[in-house]
Amino acid sequence: MKALGIILIVVGIAMFFFSGFSFNTQKKIIDAGPIQVNKTEKNVVNWPTYAGGISVVAGLIILVMDRKK
Repeated sequence: MKALGIILIVVGIAMFFFSGFSFNTQKKIIDAGPIQVNKTEKNVVNWPTYAGGISVVAGLIILVMDRKK
């Protein structure tokens, strides 16, 4: 449980500094034998800043509960 608490704290702190990430995907528009037309789309994944705070608080709670046992 201690490891889970530490991981949540580290991930929560990282979420404060990195508000999201992006990645590219390719879609085939036309595939007619030797002729192919592809489209590259940029996808963005964002999370709210309070999600990092929730993660840090949850990690701290897990660490405190683990010490009481």
